[in-house]
Amino acid sequence: MFKRTRFAFMATLYLRYLKQISKKTDLIEKELHQSMKNKELFSLLNFEKSLVYFTTSLKSNNIVMQKMLKSNYLKMYEDDQELLEDVIIENQQAIEMAETHTSILSGMMDAFASVISNNVNIVMKFLTSITIILSLPTMVASFYGMNVSIPFQEYQYSFLIAITISFILSSITAYIFWKKRFF
Repeated sequence: MFKRTRFAFMATLYLRYLKQISKKTDLIEKELHQSMKNKELFSLLNFEKSLVYFTTSLKSNNIVMQKMLKSNYLKMYEDDQELLEDVIIENQQAIEMAETHTSILSGMMDAFASVISNNVNIVMKFLTSITIILSLPTMVASFYGMNVSIPFQEYQYSFLIAITISFILSSITAYIFWKKRFF
């Protein structure tokens, strides 16, 4: 009787470890909501890999137990056969749970990857807008810094005019970007 119960606990151990993996992935998910670092994504990837190994192992165990049940290699009493059927059912439940957790984890990693990508796009859009706004004064200053004759060259406030033109162009561009929600 003792060895039979040990055989029955195999699927129960898988289920226990699946629950532990689920709890740890929930904790990592909460950390990922706050930090968005690669460390948490790699942890989720490791759990996903573990779940794939679990699923493969459970499926192999299921095949072996199905063969044990259908074949007459081992003489089993009626209680043993019922116990094996119960273990097969628990094993199939563990397979379904492992596959469910794997698909949830895969979807969650895809979602976080999209969020991270979206955040990078927002930062890049902001930096591009700032670069465009800052390039306008540079262009105006470079036109007025050329060694060719330009309007208002002899005027004593020509530098102030160049600065004013730069400020106006940058302000208009910043206003347009702000209206289009680039900031």
